[in-house]
Amino acid sequence: MNIDREYIIKLYEIYKGLLTEKEKSYFEYYYFEDYSLNEIADLYKVSKAYTSKYLNKINKNLLKYEDTMHIESRKCMILTCLEEINDEKVKDKIEELL
Repeated sequence: MNIDREYIIKLYEIYKGLLTEKEKSYFEYYYFEDYSLNEIADLYKVSKAYTSKYLNKINKNLLKYEDTMHIESRKCMILTCLEEINDEKVKDKIEELL
């Protein structure tokens, strides 16, 4: 699965509360700590193939959550609309909510 790294990290920040501790640790080692698949596999005493499949499962779940709840896409639409607002106070208040 070839997913944009920045996009999947954004989804993780939004939906990480829906993941298990194990899923979070695999994700964070790979995306935030830059561990290789081999390093994660060694850490958890599993195969590299398992590690890859597990990370793909996590990514699929994050994409599924976004497909269902649309939080990131709605946030992007709101940010686009914000560009058209001239009142800085209103703009600042909306940005705080995001």
